[in-house]
Amino acid sequence: MLLHGIFPPITTPFYPDGNVYFKKLESNVERYSRTPSAGIVVLGSTGEAILLSDQERRDVLKSAREAAAPAKVLIAGTGIESARETLRLTEYAAELGYDVAMVRTPHYYKKQMLAANILAFYRTVADRSPIPVIIYNFPQATGYDIPAELVIELADHPNVIGIKESGGDVEKVRKMVAGTRHIQRGATVTEMFEAVTPRMLAAATAAAGAEGGELVSIAALSGPGSEPSTKPSSAAVTIVGKMKTRQKEVGFQIMVGAADKLHASLEVGAVGAILAFACFAPTACYEIYAAWKEGDAELAQLKQERITPASQYVVGGLGISGIKHGMDFNGYFGGPVRLPLLPLTGDAKDEIERRLADVRN
Repeated sequence: MLLHGIFPPITTPFYPDGNVYFKKLESNVERYSRTPSAGIVVLGSTGEAILLSDQERRDVLKSAREAAAPAKVLIAGTGIESARETLRLTEYAAELGYDVAMVRTPHYYKKQMLAANILAFYRTVADRSPIPVIIYNFPQATGYDIPAELVIELADHPNVIGIKESGGDVEKVRKMVAGTRHIQRGATVTEMFEAVTPRMLAAATAAAGAEGGELVSIAALSGPGSEPSTKPSSAAVTIVGKMKTRQKEVGFQIMVGAADKLHASLEVGAVGAILAFACFAPTACYEIYAAWKEGDAELAQLKQERITPASQYVVGGLGISGIKHGMDFNGYFGGPVRLPLLPLTGDAKDEIERRLADVRN
């Protein structure tokens, strides 16, 4: 499955009394669906998932899934300390139609988080998960930094398709890219090489069946007198309903979580990012990715320099409270955070607005 591009790890909106504000959640998701983001991550760290009850997590997953545009890749944060509970939430996300499970590193029993423990945890989850898994490493929050060597070893598992690496270490990204270069897997993409998931294919197949359509090779449309194609099979186009698809070889997909290191990470082999900064400025993040994708390193770096000070202050310095105010400032609904997180001071809000004055959302 293709995971290239920019993904906002959306926040969970709350009423002032602390209850989840589902209407605002749906409104935010609908708006993200109109951005150039490749998909949406629900119940990541930015979503305050660790502060939600089990039922709230399920309700948030359901609400966001129903509001998302069909063409967006949907990633569910399902990591809980035990493999058993992680699988329960993963299976529920799969039932809803999520495409990928993002599983953070277990970390509470830090002294026991040895290589054998981490390998057993992720292999157990990946063996039994009905959807592909990406590792989620966020040492600033968990206090545990999964070594590159373990990631490289886990990357050989056929159901572990990538990692969200939020540590901000570009050299670690380079090392993981080099260590997983041997992995090549087929992924279905659109004719324009955008992501296609089994959920999207199932919907297209159902639509084709309802309209009396069928799956056909693009070669079949050329007529009986056409010459056979000499292109490799990966270039062949298949029509599913109104969707034209082809196959693309993809490796182990490394996505980063530090917006201030986005361009540098892409340069060493990352394929995209899951960025809290994209919660309030998805277009500004996408512009860096798009410039890099087009081979314009100078423009990508210019776009990077535009967001770096704001990213370091709002995301790195203030955290979720700052992210949510940035959303309020840029036209999304951020709203309050849950205790033990606290609201911002007026001075901090003013500084956020100053730093975001010319950042596109």
